[in-house]
Amino acid sequence: MHRFYIPPNEWNRDALVLRGTETHHARDVLRLKRGDKLVVFDGRGHEVTAEVVELNSSEIRLRKIHQASTPALRWQITLGQAIPKGKNMDLIVQKAVEIGASEIAPLISERTIVNLDPKEAAQKQAKWRQVAIEAAKQSGQNWLLEVKLPSKLKDFFADAPPFDLKLIGSLQTDARHLKKVLADFQSEHRPGAEDTNPALRVLMLIGPEGDFTPAELALAKSHGCQPITLGPIILRVETAAIYCLSVLSYELF
Repeated sequence: MHRFYIPPNEWNRDALVLRGTETHHARDVLRLKRGDKLVVFDGRGHEVTAEVVELNSSEIRLRKIHQASTPALRWQITLGQAIPKGKNMDLIVQKAVEIGASEIAPLISERTIVNLDPKEAAQKQAKWRQVAIEAAKQSGQNWLLEVKLPSKLKDFFADAPPFDLKLIGSLQTDARHLKKVLADFQSEHRPGAEDTNPALRVLMLIGPEGDFTPAELALAKSHGCQPITLGPIILRVETAAIYCLSVLSYELF
């Protein structure tokens, strides 16, 4: 069945309504009609199978048939991604949703080719949020990745929440292999039989074409980030992001 997104502030499982672009897509693109079945989710783990009961020019009203919930993952991964050129950020956001990251923070680094003023930054954020919604709809992901407003690295750290593990991709000689860092961390944070700790938070920073500058790397290290190497082959930005998220997902989940 087709999936549609209803924001958490509009979510009422006993009175579900599609509005805006979701109404247009359902009515004008998919040609759904009264009696058709669909699935809606709120990006916070809730999902409802519903039936179309009323359509008009501005909204579609639904009747709940079945509801379900998806528990949050124990590991919450934030990807701090220096904005790459072209449309590669769209791809990174899409794959981050599919792999299960909880948050992506677009970074404007010293070597970032893309420079954004406040208005452009807000427009990019809105665009990437829509990319995340579409990826969640297509992949069956009921937890929607949050897209932060693009910021410089120093501003990101100023507003960042505490993390249990902080990593930064690096080409420097002091970088450790990701597998070794994760093995050491997991040995110290192995859950016990009665473990009721909240989700552990992991930060993964990926630089732009040309890597982070030495000053940016030093800043990240001063905030507790461990430099990691991804092996002897220099990866493209989007490849590095997908590689790191995939390894973290496999090792931690």
